[in-house]
Amino acid sequence: MSDSPSQYPEVYTTEDIQQILHIAIARQGEDDQLTRQQLWEIAEELNLDPQTIQAAETDWLQLKTIQQKHYAFDRYRYERFKHKVVKYVIINVFLVAINFFVLNFAPWSIFILLLWSLAIALNAWQTFNLQGEEYERAFQRWDFQNEVKKTVTGLWQRLYKSWQI
Repeated sequence: MSDSPSQYPEVYTTEDIQQILHIAIARQGEDDQLTRQQLWEIAEELNLDPQTIQAAETDWLQLKTIQQKHYAFDRYRYERFKHKVVKYVIINVFLVAINFFVLNFAPWSIFILLLWSLAIALNAWQTFNLQGEEYERAFQRWDFQNEVKKTVTGLWQRLYKSWQI
């Protein structure tokens, strides 16, 4: 493999530079972590304005926080769906057992089973659909409720501590 200058482009896009630097940093060592000081040194070597790197770091932290909240929201939805499925199975097994072993006539429990299956299928579609406006609205509601809970809990703890003194 020849490394002649004609193989390398004269100009790189920002995305190309990011990919090249990412590969270079990954090859630099076994440890995938760099310190904040190293980040600032790299930015200085690239002639990046300190305000620009500070703003980028702030944006990255906010994005990471939002991603963590989305992950927690998705886990919450999966757990809630799992509980609904468990209830569905337990209750419908019980109803089918009553229908066939005790009453010995027309399978009325099948109608309940089918209707509830439809509801579970719709809920599964809603739970596993992780895109779109509906998902974002549900996420915003969930996030708002969590913020309210944190605020109320914090207030309650402060009141409780002040009453104990």
